[in-house]
Amino acid sequence: MTGSIGQLARKNVRELTPYQSARRLGGNGDVWLNANEYPLAVPFSFTQQTLNRYPECQPAQVIERYAAYCGLNKEQVLVSRGADEGIELLMRAFCEPGQDKVMFCPPTYGMYSVSAETLAIETLTVRSLDDWQLNLPAILSQLDGVKLIYLCSPNNPTGNLVNPDDIRQLLAATAGKALVIADEAYIDFCPDASLVSWLDEFPNLVILRTLSKAFALAGLRCGFTLANREVIDVLLKVIAPYPLSTPVAEIAASALSEQGLAEMRRHVAELNSTREWLLQQLQASPLTEQVYPSHANYLLAKFTDSPRVFRALWDQGIILRDQNKNPGLAGCLRISIGTRQECETLITALNNLTLAEQA
Repeated sequence: MTGSIGQLARKNVRELTPYQSARRLGGNGDVWLNANEYPLAVPFSFTQQTLNRYPECQPAQVIERYAAYCGLNKEQVLVSRGADEGIELLMRAFCEPGQDKVMFCPPTYGMYSVSAETLAIETLTVRSLDDWQLNLPAILSQLDGVKLIYLCSPNNPTGNLVNPDDIRQLLAATAGKALVIADEAYIDFCPDASLVSWLDEFPNLVILRTLSKAFALAGLRCGFTLANREVIDVLLKVIAPYPLSTPVAEIAASALSEQGLAEMRRHVAELNSTREWLLQQLQASPLTEQVYPSHANYLLAKFTDSPRVFRALWDQGIILRDQNKNPGLAGCLRISIGTRQECETLITALNNLTLAEQA
């Protein structure tokens, strides 16, 4: 042999560090609070028996119902295999490798970087300010060659909303030059903060959504891109022929029915209530330095000795997400909001750890 098969891969892929999802990181636990999933399974039935036929590229009922949910026309909605596919489709459709750049503002969701590196598109990062708002002057001074700007709001992993006045200024500054992509994966937990009503005003605004969080369908892999028709038409040129399987389309349509939406909103209300309870309990723990307000289904907390807390909980089967390697998040752990019982188990474990330290 003259060399390994791996050497046949593209250089940028050989050097790529893959996104470390919660499932890749593993763990053995009973209380999974590391992936921002809804903590309970929601039952759905599947009735379609036409699996011998290919599905629609853009299932009509799914598109129509999501458009109605958002108050948009169906021509402004594209459905894909999770919002992650939407992130990558935008790069594939709008960015020339070696010429264009994508920008994002860490600490934020890691797939913006991974998707760009996979496609050999240059990335430009502008660190958020200490309060995790945009460093708007720095962004505006570095827009040369930038084609796509990804903003996550509520931001993962910090939970804060991006100042809408800053987004409005950025949209105005990039009009006709770049797309601003608002990743609203968690917006169903704070729907009043959505930018969807801005689409008519800003042709360069794109919004990403998902059924993975509030709709409790992370395993379904169903996401949406919301934009003006001109953007959607471009994305339809590069999307796979059959992005959603027939079972996925049927379950997604059911989740977007009147009954499904009512159930989702009930779950959101319960989870938001549990989040506020957990925030108060964490703030009372001697192990906690700070708990940051959140508009999503998780909390970011800074601990006095986060590696010890993380490992002690991990060993008890309580799995959190370590954020120490993210810019500006030293000492921080991200905690998904589980059931009330799971959150109580977490607090009991922290209290016991406090007692062990004091003994």
